Amino acid sequence: MLEPVHDQKSHRKALRRIEDLWDAEPGTPEGRELDALATLVDAYERKQFPILPPDPVEAIRARCEQLGWTRKDLEPLIGSRARVSEILGRQRALTLPMIRRLQAALGISAELLVANGAEIRRRGRSASAKRPATRRAAKKRTTRQKKSTTRTTNRRQSTSR
Repeated sequence: MLEPVHDQKSHRKALRRIEDLWDAEPGTPEGRELDALATLVDAYERKQFPILPPDPVEAIRARCEQLGWTRKDLEPLIGSRARVSEILGRQRALTLPMIRRLQAALGISAELLVANGAEIRRRGRSASAKRPATRRAAKKRTTRQKKSTTRTTNRRQSTSR
């Protein structure tokens, strides 16, 4: 008798029964039970253990590994060596022209390459764009403070003489 697979206990029970029925001939009652149990287990596992698609960078890396490509091979598709590094380091999002070239050359779906672009911009590019500006501003403040302190010291020395 078939029972729904809705928790770990019923999942384990269904898997044991599938093992028992594994060699069943198609079209027999056991074969039909095997098909039904396999469908129930599949639905349960898809719900409980979803396989998420890779993010764009992981998809690019995986495809390059399959093809035996290096970062140098991505330069015609993405841009300079620095740009490739920024993309693979998740510091910069892919642009639409990059996505089109990557799709054509690597065969990765554009939908997958577009998937997390906004997230990369939010956490990567804008955050890294702020850091250098903050460092420059801090350096300017420090330089101004040093000049100001030097002027004040020089004035005090000239008035005390």
